[in-house]
Amino acid sequence: MIRFCSICARGGSKGVKGKNIRPLLGVPLIVHSIRQARATGLFDVISVSSDNDAILEVARAEGVDFAHKRPEALATDTAAKIPVIRHCMERTEAESGLRADMVVDLDATSPLRDVADITGVVTLMEQSGASNVFTVTPSRRSPYFNMVEIDAEGRPRTSKTPPAQVVRRQDAPASYDMNASIYAWTRDTLLAQDSLFLPMTRCLIMPEERSFDIDSEVDFRFVELLMRDRGTSEAEA
Repeated sequence: MIRFCSICARGGSKGVKGKNIRPLLGVPLIVHSIRQARATGLFDVISVSSDNDAILEVARAEGVDFAHKRPEALATDTAAKIPVIRHCMERTEAESGLRADMVVDLDATSPLRDVADITGVVTLMEQSGASNVFTVTPSRRSPYFNMVEIDAEGRPRTSKTPPAQVVRRQDAPASYDMNASIYAWTRDTLLAQDSLFLPMTRCLIMPEERSFDIDSEVDFRFVELLMRDRGTSEAEA
């Protein structure tokens, strides 16, 4: 079983300028994900994909196997994620001479994950025969209870109709947020599909405290506080 890990990071962040190499507890943000990937001991190759030379230089300094400069067409604000990961896999295969069986992508902006979360995704892929896996966390709002839509006449209604009357959120059917942390595919699925939602897709549930994605200055500061609270040091990061 040949496993690749990809970490994809654009240079043109709108919410937090330069966030992917901004120091988080003294370590560039992307380096947290690189070190987590390495700590699993699961990957034959760890590759970083970016349009930004500074990000690629940080990745090389951290010792990744490959640091790929992505095409401009895959570096726009509207570029989809899956083609970027596919390009990274294909470049890595060409340069390494290896053929991936599985590709696991770690989002550089989700440093709160544990090594055990990555291991859990790989285990779920291999034991379930899934085509792909992505991580989720229990949603704080329920589409059956306290998420509403407003129709053309201005009338609110719950986003989803519950199977029975729900008077407490806890009684609503379970719902989950995609937490933008870990994604995994078999090679054939990654090459053939542009959707995450397939008949053999599975999800790994992560706790809320490990599921924050940095998309704003507030997010960055909040994640930093959580990491300090759990005692993450520069050596552990």
